[in-house]
Amino acid sequence: MASKELRLSGIVEESIVDGEGIRFVVFTQGCPHHCPGCHNPQTHPFEGGFLGDIPALLRQMGENPLLQGLTISGGEPFCQPEALLPLARGAREQGKDVTIYSGYTLEQLLEMAKDHPAILDLLRACDILVDGPYVEQLRDLTLTFRGSSNQRILVLKEVLPPQ
Repeated sequence: MASKELRLSGIVEESIVDGEGIRFVVFTQGCPHHCPGCHNPQTHPFEGGFLGDIPALLRQMGENPLLQGLTISGGEPFCQPEALLPLARGAREQGKDVTIYSGYTLEQLLEMAKDHPAILDLLRACDILVDGPYVEQLRDLTLTFRGSSNQRILVLKEVLPPQ
């Protein structure tokens, strides 16, 4: 979990399905969850994908005046918190909001952060967390920005412990 190299599986320069408004989306490579019915199974292997160039990604985002924010999806972003932190902070410096998806629940992430403080740092650099694993039996196509009814959309400033 200590790598500063950002390993991505893909980028979508403009999306309207991965959070509010028009979003720049990065999909991380590597996921330990392997949820049955996963929307992005190609992101599961930790090898593969490509290395993300954070300054180039930030420049690309900054060139599009239509973007409301950055979405970090996966894979499992919290397998790479140190690498994602400068991307999330850079997006915020550009005035963009940051949404992050995780197969872990907020409670699990806070527990993991006791051993890996960069997890809490990354959460604090984001505005919205969509948490929890995709559960195929709870699939609901009427939900906004999530695939199964167990997943939550959390406003992080309202649910994180005080600094």
